[in-house]
Amino acid sequence: MKQIFASVLILMGMLGQVVAQSNKTQPMFKPGEIWRDTNGEHINAHGGGMLFHKGRYYWFGEHKVAGREGNKALVGVSCYSSKDLNTWKNEGPSLSVDAEGSGSEIEKGSVIERPKVIYNEKTRKFVMWFHLELKGQGYSAARTGVAVADKVTGPYTYLKSVRPHAGVWPENATEAHKTEPITVTDNDPDWEQKVAAGAFLQRDFKQGQMSRDMTLFVDDDGTAYHIASSEENRTLHIGKLKDDYLSFTDEYVRVFPGGRNEAPAIFKKDGKYYMITSGLTGWAPNPARSAVSDNMMRGWKSLGNPVRGTEEELSTTFLSQSTYVLPVQGQKDAFIFMADRWRPNNPIDGRYIWLPVFFEDGKPVLRWLEEWTLSDLKPKRRGESRYAE
Repeated sequence: MKQIFASVLILMGMLGQVVAQSNKTQPMFKPGEIWRDTNGEHINAHGGGMLFHKGRYYWFGEHKVAGREGNKALVGVSCYSSKDLNTWKNEGPSLSVDAEGSGSEIEKGSVIERPKVIYNEKTRKFVMWFHLELKGQGYSAARTGVAVADKVTGPYTYLKSVRPHAGVWPENATEAHKTEPITVTDNDPDWEQKVAAGAFLQRDFKQGQMSRDMTLFVDDDGTAYHIASSEENRTLHIGKLKDDYLSFTDEYVRVFPGGRNEAPAIFKKDGKYYMITSGLTGWAPNPARSAVSDNMMRGWKSLGNPVRGTEEELSTTFLSQSTYVLPVQGQKDAFIFMADRWRPNNPIDGRYIWLPVFFEDGKPVLRWLEEWTLSDLKPKRRGESRYAE
């Protein structure tokens, strides 16, 4: 009996050592701190998105430089690769801007924001979409650009930019949208209400709808969607892309008209679509919003602020703005909220806020963690997050 007891103690000790070693080797995330790549440089992939391909994660983002001018596209779109989501190799520019003075839509000094890359199984091409503002025009162009590559890391070839859905009404447009003009002026006291009612939808009908903060989502059946802030950032537009992912179909809808949503990030869980967005306050952080639907193209319902914490955390989303929600491979229902802590006066010093997405009462929930590992994505028990109060 003593021998059995001793053997059990030895086994328990060995198991404890294995667990301890596992915890030591588990990649650690420290939101808001300098995050260095394998070259020792702070990762430069802001407003980014993620693609998992053949066992690796690829992080695409805006390449920033020091100083206020660093908010413009002076280099292009960065690409980093990783197997564990923690250690990142700089793969160099995936999409490079064209030379200054070239007249290209993506020449040096234009604005390229929120690049997202998806893989097309049919064409075997990698497709990148991004918010594009033309050089010297501020934010008036409000276009979305597309580029394509044969390799995930690029180089990506720029194809074109568009104002989507020129001459096409959204599927949920009313007869009044089509036949009753809404007149709005800059000093109109009912400006917000008229814009929500469709004033800018009508204004941009012929030339195409505005497209600023954007993301992409590929559904289980391979259908790709383009989600963007439109109508002077007052209304989200969700549109289906064609089978090659290089252009739009005529199918699109308005979502939360007048809701002032930016920075959309979409993911899917248990057959439902979830969205996290920010409000509209420029570079300044604001309270996040969340929403859910059973269908990408209809039925979106607000779920409120997903943040749980102090009043400051609630009102600023941990001083950050959403950019993407990443499904973690190999873990069921494991998602990472990716956000940016912008430093507009010195953009290269922008920080990354990555946090686990938990679910409580059917709603996505975000809580601040000074540091965490992928094992923290696992709920403590069914229906309760590891950090539920």
